[in-house]
Amino acid sequence: MSARESFNLDEALRSLDGVQLAKVSGRLVRVSGMLLESLGCRRMTGQRCLVELADGSMLEAQVVGFNRDITYLMPFKKPVGLTSGSRVFPARDQALLQIDSSWLGRVVNGLGEPLDGLGKLAGRDPLPAELPSVNPLRRRPVSEPLDVGVRAINAMLTLGKGQRVGLFAGSGVGKSVLLGMITRQTKADVVVVGLIGERGREVQEFLLHALGPEGLKKAVVVVAPANESPLMRLKATELCHAIAAYFRDQGNDVLLLVDSLTRYAMAQREIALALGEPPATKGYPPSVFGLLPELVESAGNGENDKGSLSAIYTVLAEGDDQQDPIVDCARAILDGHIVLSRRLADVGHYPAIDIAASVSRCMSQVSQPRHLAAARQLKEFSGTYDKIKELIPLGGYTPGMDMKTDRAVQLAPAIERFLRQDVGEGAELDACITALRGLAGA
Repeated sequence: MSARESFNLDEALRSLDGVQLAKVSGRLVRVSGMLLESLGCRRMTGQRCLVELADGSMLEAQVVGFNRDITYLMPFKKPVGLTSGSRVFPARDQALLQIDSSWLGRVVNGLGEPLDGLGKLAGRDPLPAELPSVNPLRRRPVSEPLDVGVRAINAMLTLGKGQRVGLFAGSGVGKSVLLGMITRQTKADVVVVGLIGERGREVQEFLLHALGPEGLKKAVVVVAPANESPLMRLKATELCHAIAAYFRDQGNDVLLLVDSLTRYAMAQREIALALGEPPATKGYPPSVFGLLPELVESAGNGENDKGSLSAIYTVLAEGDDQQDPIVDCARAILDGHIVLSRRLADVGHYPAIDIAASVSRCMSQVSQPRHLAAARQLKEFSGTYDKIKELIPLGGYTPGMDMKTDRAVQLAPAIERFLRQDVGEGAELDACITALRGLAGA
């Protein structure tokens, strides 16, 4: 045998080392709700697997934990058709999603699969599978105002480009309607919307009424309704943050809207409790309160001089409890909170923003001193009137006793008109500030 033939034979033998002689698989030993348990194959947390169904098709799942030899899996879709002993295969390495401007105008699920029937998504840039992170010392500060088109917010709770703020309210007080107003009227290059854990009916309504055909052209909508698995809801929330960060780093002013942050926390609660994590506060395990800051910190401005990422999250206050653990956690990690009041909603005051209970922590960085002084003055007048308005019908208020109180009572109707706004009405930032200063006499 010649040296060349010997070399070729050695190469051929070495190439056989990479040939898989048997397909490694585990087996399903238990199904409890959305949690699957398998034996017989070592897998890493976060790895995707394929579980064989009775009809021979495959159910995609992800490793969420393990206990000695038992591997815990959570499926992305409803686990129907599983049998005892079903084979579990490790999925091939998942290719990263590819993204570019062709994603604008599309509606996708938590895995980046299109839901709008417009064909496969294309792209030229890889989209990271993990949440984006920015070095805090290199993050560009919030220094420019953000015009959201809502008079009460623009004038009294001015937001900045790169700020992260929450809409706090109980159910049925107008969070989604206000979010729709902000979506239509905010001046942004790209809008990324995450509809997480909400009613499926609201998805189409949001696309038709909140965004509209023109708004959809510059938007990417990520959907995971309430009937999706908790893992899909988590993935959808993280995906919309990754998409928003991508467009921010391309130099765009991006508005990220997530409805709602509470449903994201509930999805993590379902997974953690299924894995046996003990509940800590109102049924929420400790991992929820570690996951929320990680998610919120992935939003905001990046390192580039151009581009911004402003985020607005709706937060459900169960039973209008402003001390709810998720409400309290969100208030601590966000850059401001806008509280919607059921008392105002009940008397037809929309948007039902309680300016006394709300705050924008970046307002002082993006507003002029005269604007800040006028906002404080109007807030003081409103607070003074709220203290005595129940006494007026009872004869407990006598005009002329206190000039500040007299002024508050005199301005109360004008302040109420100023803070109200119809759903289809626009409100430019500069016009709001001018009207505010005229009302407060600043």
